[in-house]
Amino acid sequence: MGRESDGRYVVEVGVRWSDLDLFGHVNNTRTLTLLEEARVDWMFVDAVDRGTEGLSRGVVVAGIRIDYRRPITFPGPVSVSMGVTALGAASFTVDYLVHQGAELVVTGSSSLVPIDPQTARPRRLDATERAYLGRFIPAEPVGAVGVRSAARGSATP
Repeated sequence: MGRESDGRYVVEVGVRWSDLDLFGHVNNTRTLTLLEEARVDWMFVDAVDRGTEGLSRGVVVAGIRIDYRRPITFPGPVSVSMGVTALGAASFTVDYLVHQGAELVVTGSSSLVPIDPQTARPRRLDATERAYLGRFIPAEPVGAVGVRSAARGSATP
């Protein structure tokens, strides 16, 4: 289980032997899996524990960007820090800072859309979800590490 730190959600994710490619570092597709595992801990465990069940009922990735700075190697773990850079009526953007030890190895962001589990159609975020996600909007932009930031409360596409 993760923790809140400096207005971000931080969780350690293990690097598995099966994540490695022929060159001995984590394959780019497996990096997506590491981010997914971190996001699941945040939205399916922490959010639910804090009374925000809606996010665990359905959120889809509408877009994702990953910038690799250094190879992720075995053994892990990696520390994934997440914040919200844009919060719209029916979507939000999460930024990722991934460290292995003291090294920043990956930055990225994903656009997420909550869906109605019955219809699989996009839905608006409710007040509880907006309040929960709003706690993770940084006071200062994170752009210094290469992740595009948006103003508090701005809409995402």
